[in-house]
Amino acid sequence: MSNTTPSTFATLTTMRVGGAPDEIVVAHTRDDLVQHALELWGAGEPWLLLGGGSNTVMSDDGYPGTVLLVRNNGVDRVIDQLLEQAQKVRIRVQAGQDWDRLVEFCVSQGWAGIEALSGIPGLAGAAPVQNIGAYGAELSDALHSIEFLDAETGEAVRLSAAELELGYRTSTLKRGREGVVLSIDLVLDASGDGRSAPVRYQQLASALGVEIGERVPLTELRAAVLGLRASKGMVLDEGDHDTWSAGSFFTNPIVSERFARELPADAPRYPVEAGDEAAAVVVTFEQLQRGEVPAPPTLGGATQARVKLSAAWLIEHAGVTIGFRLAGSGAAISSKHTLAITNRGGASAADVAQLARFVVQRVQQEFGIVLVPEPNLYGLEV
Repeated sequence: MSNTTPSTFATLTTMRVGGAPDEIVVAHTRDDLVQHALELWGAGEPWLLLGGGSNTVMSDDGYPGTVLLVRNNGVDRVIDQLLEQAQKVRIRVQAGQDWDRLVEFCVSQGWAGIEALSGIPGLAGAAPVQNIGAYGAELSDALHSIEFLDAETGEAVRLSAAELELGYRTSTLKRGREGVVLSIDLVLDASGDGRSAPVRYQQLASALGVEIGERVPLTELRAAVLGLRASKGMVLDEGDHDTWSAGSFFTNPIVSERFARELPADAPRYPVEAGDEAAAVVVTFEQLQRGEVPAPPTLGGATQARVKLSAAWLIEHAGVTIGFRLAGSGAAISSKHTLAITNRGGASAADVAQLARFVVQRVQQEFGIVLVPEPNLYGLEV
């Protein structure tokens, strides 16, 4: 097993905080990825799979084990006559492929389906883990299947999108099925008219000057999404500290409709789609007083109507505004919107976690809702 001199997580993640792992191993090909993963499982020592580092926040102590960096890339067309007859194309994307470059490539080919996911940092292999989404679109809209190295059997298997049970920023992979994504297969519209999937998100529709449900040229939609993301500090930029983050730090909470009626009338509310998982906990005042925080409920089998709230709105209306930072901290709320915690240039992981805890406590106290972090946190408590 080849390895490299350990770097720190501050150089491996977009939040740019965190200490060093004991060792780093790099997988440049699919076969490398399989070999290294099997060897690491066989060794029985702790190890961590890391892609683009856009959804990871590591403690200042670093990681007491090996980090396996996913760096296999490439996009191939899969011959599927039935899909082609329906004017669709199936592509196989290696896990280490940069996500936004993939979107750019698909747009250049006139293939529609993932253009609203432009600008999302990270690699393709991580996309199904939390079912990435933005502006009314999700990976689940286009995902066909994945090739998955199963930790239990040591075999590479193909799992359909249905088997992954994709929901709001979740999947069976995020909920504990252990293994490594080797590649993902997407099915995209290849009708050749160069137009996007129907626009589903009002902010994006407004930016494009169209109505919900309309289709626009792929290049126009991609440009509009990149513009909106850049305005929120969500497109990586070395010179913009608002992009030194893990993106949205909290998921939008899902609560009962009855609970939502107790919130201020101007609190945004969105319908919950089938398959969404609860992303927040509703707690009573008495539970808060006792320090009890129930585990997040799932929607499986639930009969009570639920709605999705805006975490950004809750944060702002709990008194945490854009640019807010705790005294002496190198971490701050983004100067562009309240949903991102950012590194202003000298933050530690402890600074990030302290600010995240403060946000959670403020929203808890004001609204009785426990926000759930979206990035993977290691050695940190929020």
